[in-house]
Amino acid sequence: MSGPQLIDAYLAGIDSLQHAVEGLNAAQLRARPVPGMWSTHEVLCHLADSEGMFAERMKRVLSEDRPPLLFFDPDLQAASLAYAERDAAEDVALMGLVRRQMARILRAQPPTAWQRVGVHSVEGEKTLEQLVRKAIDHLEHHLRHVRTKRELLLGGR
Repeated sequence: MSGPQLIDAYLAGIDSLQHAVEGLNAAQLRARPVPGMWSTHEVLCHLADSEGMFAERMKRVLSEDRPPLLFFDPDLQAASLAYAERDAAEDVALMGLVRRQMARILRAQPPTAWQRVGVHSVEGEKTLEQLVRKAIDHLEHHLRHVRTKRELLLGGR
């Protein structure tokens, strides 16, 4: 995929996420139909937190020379960032805002920007292109789980 195609795929994730949670009520969002896995509500909190981190990394790669990109532990975030108190609709909306803002920033970059590099504290060098792909893949990974939970809770609806 080229830069414009990656940006389109990145933006498409917003609609996919909204569709995946559409019509789920608060109890369904907080249900745990798959034992040992996060609820959909917790996944949405994690996705919003991750989206902010992905955007911060992309912005740093664009604006700094080989910036450090720090690892974050999602379990520590889940334990510390008030997931039980958060509003799922706000987290979905936040993801949409962050992705739309980043898409505008990415579209304004020259083709050479896709090869700019940051240095991840665990994974090593990461290009802007790899960071955008990771954000796309991360959301899709979690959407598979959200869709499974939805199916278990609602059947074919």
